[in-house]
Amino acid sequence: MSAERRGEKRFNSREDVRQHLRDALTRMADEGTPPDVITFAGNGEPTLHPEFGAIVDDTLSMRDRLSPAARVSVLSNATQLHRDDVFEALLRVDNNILKLDSAFDSTVRLLNRPQGEYSVDRIVENMVRFDGRFILQTMFLRGEVCGTQIDNTTEDEVSAWLDIVRRLRPRQVMVYSLDRPAPYLSLEKVSREELMPIADRVRALGIECSAV
Repeated sequence: MSAERRGEKRFNSREDVRQHLRDALTRMADEGTPPDVITFAGNGEPTLHPEFGAIVDDTLSMRDRLSPAARVSVLSNATQLHRDDVFEALLRVDNNILKLDSAFDSTVRLLNRPQGEYSVDRIVENMVRFDGRFILQTMFLRGEVCGTQIDNTTEDEVSAWLDIVRRLRPRQVMVYSLDRPAPYLSLEKVSREELMPIADRVRALGIECSAV
């Protein structure tokens, strides 16, 4: 929902988003290939849009009319959950997917480079408000960022992260690793074989977990 112009971020208007989505859903319906999922993701954080809630409502309305079998998903870094409009909009979508890559602020700052102040505790407090009505997504990797070693697969990292999972009890957890070139060449993908024991520890809490 955002684009870059002359180095400044601008957001596509609500009307443009609605028109593009209507055109796409109409075309796919006419071709007999309706989508399984309509996903808010891409380059940037979708919940930063000042009219995010209204765009979600437009999307749900068009989905119901033009592609009723499709599910609506939002991939979010969870930094805007303090906004009531964002929180309420995420409750309305089918798949509210929230990202948290570590229980430690220092690791998140290295991995995700968040702008401004960032606090895992604050993010988690806002996630608690969903009462488990979301999917937690976590990327595991290791390597070096700006001269600092990073590895969120260590026992300290995984144990602290599991404590958060136990507290949040999301309806599902998704663990994965790099699937495209990283901004730092020194970062390494964690194999699925290494992810599976982490997923098993989540499942031992009685929570569904996928590892890819």
